[in-house]
Amino acid sequence: MSEGSESTKPFVYGAEDGPAHWFVNNRALIKASAEQTGGLFSLLEMRLGPGHSPPLHIHDQEDESFWLLEGELLLRCGDEKFKAGPGSFIYLPRGLPHTFMIEGDVLPRLLVLLVPGGGERFFIEAGRPAEGPGFPPVAPPDIELMMKVSEKYHQRIVGPPLSQQH
Repeated sequence: MSEGSESTKPFVYGAEDGPAHWFVNNRALIKASAEQTGGLFSLLEMRLGPGHSPPLHIHDQEDESFWLLEGELLLRCGDEKFKAGPGSFIYLPRGLPHTFMIEGDVLPRLLVLLVPGGGERFFIEAGRPAEGPGFPPVAPPDIELMMKVSEKYHQRIVGPPLSQQH
């Protein structure tokens, strides 16, 4: 068994622990940052706000996976569409365009795993520190900021949200 590196150390976050950020109309708790894991991965708990559907986008340097804890999603990855409910695991390989939209009346809560780590910085820079519990006030996304920050973190916005696709 490995003893770990000098740059990383064990840690435990409780259910509501971790830096909280508001991103569009979502709440992200950073459970493990690239800095904490020596760059191996990042893990976020996302609570998606009403109507959230990200633009169709591509991650060029990381794989993204979701473990859907609550709610339902309709996802598009490449040319395929998937429906996912509580307990579903979703793997979205780097290089493939993907997006999703909320289905049903339950707001989704999911774990987002980014491998290698570092993608959590997108949510930090394109969002803001949470100013309290719950969701931010509803506002339209700042697409210009999202595009600028996406580029910095090797992501590309390539189309509209799934909610706007036919």
